[in-house]
Amino acid sequence: MTTALARSVLRSCSAWLIFVFLCGLTPRMHGQEARWTEDRANQWYQRQRWPVGANFLPSGAINQLEMFQKATYDPAEIDKEFGWAESAGMTTMRIFLHDLLWKQDEQGLEERLDNLLGIAAEHHIKPVLVLFDSCWDPTPLLGPQHPPIPGVHNSGWVQSPGIALADPAQSTRLREYVTGIVGRFSNDDRILAWDVWNEPDNPGGGNYTNLPNKVQLVEVLLPQVFEWARSANPTQPLTSGVWGQRSWDDPSAWTPTERIQLTQSDIISFHNYGWPEDFEARIVSLEKLHRPILCTEYMARGSGSTIDTILPIAAHHHVGAINWGLVQGKMQTYLPWDSWQVPYVNRRPAVWFHDLFYPNGTPYRQREIDIIREASKEMNK
Repeated sequence: MTTALARSVLRSCSAWLIFVFLCGLTPRMHGQEARWTEDRANQWYQRQRWPVGANFLPSGAINQLEMFQKATYDPAEIDKEFGWAESAGMTTMRIFLHDLLWKQDEQGLEERLDNLLGIAAEHHIKPVLVLFDSCWDPTPLLGPQHPPIPGVHNSGWVQSPGIALADPAQSTRLREYVTGIVGRFSNDDRILAWDVWNEPDNPGGGNYTNLPNKVQLVEVLLPQVFEWARSANPTQPLTSGVWGQRSWDDPSAWTPTERIQLTQSDIISFHNYGWPEDFEARIVSLEKLHRPILCTEYMARGSGSTIDTILPIAAHHHVGAINWGLVQGKMQTYLPWDSWQVPYVNRRPAVWFHDLFYPNGTPYRQREIDIIREASKEMNK
């Protein structure tokens, strides 16, 4: 090959790779499933019960690590709280995993997740499992977790992989985590979907110091995570939820991260904590993609997002609805986000921000539980 021809080929390959990256696409690996077609995604959705539920962490755990580590995994508490969810008509829970759990104890994580899925199935709940997360503390550590910071919302939640994003040497470990856990449960009908990365381009939240080039690193790794998960040929769909404050009507205005999410996801998911009219506008903008839609985070009572106003809209559009928080606990998400600036130590919020039940199973507001139960019954006739 001549030097001129070699340079031409390299330029062509480089241009193609740039196009692939900007379009949020990745080359298909040999023997690997492609992104689901619209028909396959919609047929899958027609076979499911209407997904309505909550983001779940047992009330006795402060984060994903405390939930799943051997010393603190509490199946009895999970069973009890899933029972309250089932009584409210819920059919799904969104549950966060963590790459360090796999690093610490692959077999143990698989066994505990299998146990949790068994408990969920007994309560007719099919979880959405989250692999990575860009929110809150970027320096996760295994072992005993610190107690909640008094009066502060979600003061112990940890990112995955967090600052490990900046270490290329972690790539193999992260790939093995994704292919390992998805591969182990790839044919498990007890799982509703895989949420490959929660709010990947979120700056972090709280009072933490994050990587200055975090979003750029995510934009490189996120397509790989989709590819790794898809290489395990899961029978469940993949998704990653868009969450920004912009409308998604115009594809040319999507950020690079949103483009990856919206062109790689088998089913579309999004987050919204705004007023009902804003929530519905987001649904309408995403319906143009002709795929099933899940809202995997909503309900912030003090910000105008409530069960009363949001759930009927979701049901009308046949959009899945997963609010933040089931039971008040160590996560302290009944407190608002502004508690990071002024902790609620000697005061209480006017209304709970998130969460539906007190730790004894009493509903924070019975009417909310009635609305969920009634909507679920109607949608699942």
